[in-house]
Amino acid sequence: MINETLLAAAPAHDSLTWSQTIVLSIVQGLTEFLPVSSSGHLRIISDLLWGRDAGASFTAVIQLGTEAAVLVYFFKDIVKIATGWLKGLVNKSERGFDYAMGWMVIVGTLPVAVLGYLGKDFIRDALRNMWITASVLILFSFVFIAAEKYGTKKRSFDQLTMRDAILMGLAQCLALIPGVSRSGGTISAGLFLGLDREVAARFSFLLAIPAVLASGIFSLPDAFAPSSGQAASGVQLLVGTGIAFVVGYASIAWLLKFVSNNSFSWFAAYRIPAGLAVMGLLAAGVLTP
Repeated sequence: MINETLLAAAPAHDSLTWSQTIVLSIVQGLTEFLPVSSSGHLRIISDLLWGRDAGASFTAVIQLGTEAAVLVYFFKDIVKIATGWLKGLVNKSERGFDYAMGWMVIVGTLPVAVLGYLGKDFIRDALRNMWITASVLILFSFVFIAAEKYGTKKRSFDQLTMRDAILMGLAQCLALIPGVSRSGGTISAGLFLGLDREVAARFSFLLAIPAVLASGIFSLPDAFAPSSGQAASGVQLLVGTGIAFVVGYASIAWLLKFVSNNSFSWFAAYRIPAGLAVMGLLAAGVLTP
């Protein structure tokens, strides 16, 4: 079987191979922004092809590449918001929408930052069980469908409020569970709040920047000598981050164009069969929990 062939080619020690680095980085770039769960797909692909889990630390570090893609893609928006926020701090008369947006991103980031830090050991180990990933891929798909059905999708970007930021920030915490998807959780919350699909997606990307950057930087030391999973060299992390950046940039452009004219529920049509397939492979013993 392909699993046995590739596993035989892998080294006996717990270090990532270059084939793992390249494949997993491409998967990261493709799935980080799509509501299909990048962490879940990395976990599944790692076990299916190499019979081992690359680990949460490697995932967190190469996410820096996809977040760099966000920084580049939304550079003008980010500069505009950061400038407006800084001006508002200095001068009350300068406190317009950009100032408020700066605080929305900061406040919306706090829930996942706190929960991610306090529960980091549990997240890196217990929550990476494949049965959990497969189940969540299926179950959370119905949240997508409900968000599409009940969300009015009428509110524009300049109608975002601090309430939206807090609720979407809380939804972002669900992404700590492999299989949920960071963008899936936050965009679904935005749709339930009546935001336009593209508005929900754009704010979802902005909201992810501080949390993912902090997670990646915080995980750098552990990526070289992980408590669980496989270790990666500095060159592998650098190359993997670069690949994730290029692929991730293309994914952002595609997703924003897609959600402008298509239902979010299409992703559920992929997630449900994928989750069922993973359950079948687990039951057959091809994948290990």
